[in-house]
Amino acid sequence: MRNNPDGTEIELLCVIVNFGLGSKIMKFSKQSGMRGGTIFLGRGTVNNRILEFFDLSDIRKEIVLMLGEKTIVDNTLEELNKKFHFDKPNHGIAFSTSVLSVLGTKSIESNGINEEKRGAEKTMYNAIYVVVDKGKAESVIDAAKKAGARGGTIINARGSGIHETGKLFSMDIEPEKEIVLILADDQITSPITSSVREKLEIDKPGNGIIFVQSVNQTYGLR
Repeated sequence: MRNNPDGTEIELLCVIVNFGLGSKIMKFSKQSGMRGGTIFLGRGTVNNRILEFFDLSDIRKEIVLMLGEKTIVDNTLEELNKKFHFDKPNHGIAFSTSVLSVLGTKSIESNGINEEKRGAEKTMYNAIYVVVDKGKAESVIDAAKKAGARGGTIINARGSGIHETGKLFSMDIEPEKEIVLILADDQITSPITSSVREKLEIDKPGNGIIFVQSVNQTYGLR
């Protein structure tokens, strides 16, 4: 497989589906031209009083991340939507974001950053990422909902930054992290990040990190 020359537009394709569908998404995407990806386990939050009463409001999710050239990603998104019907409730969410550079893989590389395209298109949605210590993700979701978010997806992770390490019996430990991914309308992105920032006291060292990416295309958001 060839390397992409500098300046090639590369995008990240993210698909969030119920547990067990990740491999099917990956297989179908490869048939559409994608070259592979990574599947993460997570859990999604839903607004349903009956489910909450039975403590079933957290649904296991699989998050599929794939890199590809923009034209291939656009086509794959369209074909995935036709196949898996993201327009129907609870069938999943798929979106793409721009990638400035890709290193470390021979299947696809792009060192160049196309400055002319950065900020050229106004997007309707943003992807908000919040990285916090394990156990704090629900607080992030609560704060986000108060600012207008419909929910989010929680992904387990690990951190090893300067403020996240500790010692147990003289052994270094790396506390588990949770990553909260929230897709939000551009108009409420700022209120959401402000709400999370205030409730989680993000400005204090070691309390967390928030970053936002513009979303190019979305399927499954209503």
